[in-house]
Amino acid sequence: MKIYDSHKKEKVPFEPIIPNEVRLYVCGPTVYDDSHLGHARSAIVFDLLRRVLIENGYKVIFAKNFTDIDDKIINKATQNNCSIEEITQTYTKRYLDEMQALGVMRADIEPKATENLEAMFAMIQNLLDKKIAYQTPNGDVYLSVSKDREYGNLSGRIAELESQSRVQNSEQKHDSKDFALWKSYKGIGDVGYDSPFGKGRPGWHIECSAMIKEHLALKGDYAIDIHGGGTDLLFPHHENEACQTRCADNQVLAKYWIHNGFVTINGEKMAKSLGNSFFIKDALANYDGEILRFYLLSTHYRAGLNFSEEDLLASKKRLDRLYRLKKRLAILPKKTIPTSLDNAFKTAFLDALNDDLNISKALSVLDDFIANANEQLDSKQNDKIPQIYANLELVAKVLGIGIKDCFEYFKLGVSEDLKTEIENLLKKRAEFKKIKDFQNADKIREELRNKGIEIMDTPNGCIWEKI
Repeated sequence: MKIYDSHKKEKVPFEPIIPNEVRLYVCGPTVYDDSHLGHARSAIVFDLLRRVLIENGYKVIFAKNFTDIDDKIINKATQNNCSIEEITQTYTKRYLDEMQALGVMRADIEPKATENLEAMFAMIQNLLDKKIAYQTPNGDVYLSVSKDREYGNLSGRIAELESQSRVQNSEQKHDSKDFALWKSYKGIGDVGYDSPFGKGRPGWHIECSAMIKEHLALKGDYAIDIHGGGTDLLFPHHENEACQTRCADNQVLAKYWIHNGFVTINGEKMAKSLGNSFFIKDALANYDGEILRFYLLSTHYRAGLNFSEEDLLASKKRLDRLYRLKKRLAILPKKTIPTSLDNAFKTAFLDALNDDLNISKALSVLDDFIANANEQLDSKQNDKIPQIYANLELVAKVLGIGIKDCFEYFKLGVSEDLKTEIENLLKKRAEFKKIKDFQNADKIREELRNKGIEIMDTPNGCIWEKI
């Protein structure tokens, strides 16, 4: 398996620290608002990576954190006149529900910042004891970037070090490039926790370093195998995380760094601050989660994805072909068929994904398989049916698509009221056919077609789908 390492800036062979085991950490959401499609894409990318690793035989220990204390959360709670906990619990649940709708597997470990303060205290104290961090007269604690000779090596964005001071500037900092480990309590309207450094709250960067050490890290040169997140996190967030772990524990935080590209709308990065966020909940109101997943999955993870409804509908047509194959199998006479995996398909499919998650090539392999399977069914090659079933099961397991009932898939977007009307009309049609009144039976077929519904008579009964 080869992956593109954001640190080395090249594709490299993947070799885990411990044979047959992978420790993977991905930065999760700051839970103060609904998540947008940028969050969805990142989650789906690393869900795919996890599934591919598992299919390659690795035991994967996957952690994704929740930042549940932050300026934005405090501001949201103040605006809504409610507690921090009400805000974070609401948006954490929404995020998890949306991820389930998108077919994203739950992380093995889901640490929250507020539940890991002691781990942060220990790391900050370690940095203070080593004189790598310092506390200002007002109680803030900063890491002295000048004490870390390797700072900037991860992102290679040394020229931007000065600009980060605009985010957290203070006249009491020794250097404008130093970043906050602990923010002292500022009084009414702020949130503070008791700590060895006085009342306050942690900086954003320290939580990931501390939680990785607490829940996932190994002893030795590297703490974990893979650290992932969106490209926007590479600097300064991941740069600062790597610095903290290196300085506190004399460890390289991650052996490999993986970052996914942005989702854009009209060429602009999707972000709440820009006012162009397309919330996941809005997308799910219009499109099934699996259709949305397939669309976001279909562009290589490192490339930017410019959201387009036209492209999404084209992507759905590609997914439709997979479900049409499932439907062809489903309407065959029922019998127990033991599956038998097509090793040639599995090899080609996984070889593509093992090449830095080359999804375009993997989907090309899938398209060829679907076309061949349809030809085999056309020519009555029933001995190939077990392989077709097995290949579809592999695709479902690795890509997380093709998991729905094929008949229900083609009914997506049909209201419950219309479903009831359709079923009633089909009952009437069955009665007409029973008495050989084919003229009225055909009228019902035409009536349904005018409603956007196509019907098909099969050995297993009449089935229908949305046109």
